[in-house]
Amino acid sequence: MRFTPTPIAGAFVLDLEKRSDERGFFARVWCQRELEEHGLNASFVQCNTSFSDERGTLRGLHYQTAPYGEAKLIGCTRGRVFDAIVDVRPDSPSYLQSFGIELTDENRSMVYVPEGCAHGYLTLADDCEVVYPVTQFYQPRAEAGLRWNDPVVSIAWPEIPRIVSPKDQAWPDYERAPLTGRPTK
Repeated sequence: MRFTPTPIAGAFVLDLEKRSDERGFFARVWCQRELEEHGLNASFVQCNTSFSDERGTLRGLHYQTAPYGEAKLIGCTRGRVFDAIVDVRPDSPSYLQSFGIELTDENRSMVYVPEGCAHGYLTLADDCEVVYPVTQFYQPRAEAGLRWNDPVVSIAWPEIPRIVSPKDQAWPDYERAPLTGRPTK
């Protein structure tokens, strides 16, 4: 696997090292030893998948608060998505910075999202599937988020989302309610 650092401290783009032959290719999706050699948490406890029918569907920006912060390894197994990370760790050198990248079923790139970073993605095609192992079990009371268009983080989304869940639309502005859990009305 090839690890490319991003502007977000502790976040990496991972690219497969494919071994190809007449059948196609083989590659490791992740390796505990290689992740740990890069100082990353490789203790995945569950693997999630999400499927979106329509282009323009936005999911996120989500994270879990301490002590339930989770790292994620995001990959797009079908379609195309614009994947975004926002650093919400006040002590981080990349605090409130964002990073975005296109993940597709063709480039097979993945993004390692460290604990304390909000994550979301926008589908750029119909019928998109994203798969991601996480290092913590879901804790409803630790659920937190940022609104996709929060002016404090200014993510450069490649297009305006058409479908956003009511919950994701309701996350408060970061300045008004930093690092809080459930959305306020």
